[in-house]
Amino acid sequence: MTRLLLLPALLTGVFCAGFAVAVDFAVGMKGLLTVTGISFVSGFCGNLFAQIVTRGRK
Repeated sequence: MTRLLLLPALLTGVFCAGFAVAVDFAVGMKGLLTVTGISFVSGFCGNLFAQIVTRGRK
């Protein structure tokens, strides 16, 4: 069951990190690694939270 929760969360985190890289190149932000890391963690945790909340409603 944990594996089913982690794979979508991992994919969401990777997508958010990739999106942060694209935004960095578009607007020239400082600290690419920091922004990418924060975006990954945010996407990962947000996806886990959403999956847990929506599973409880079924």
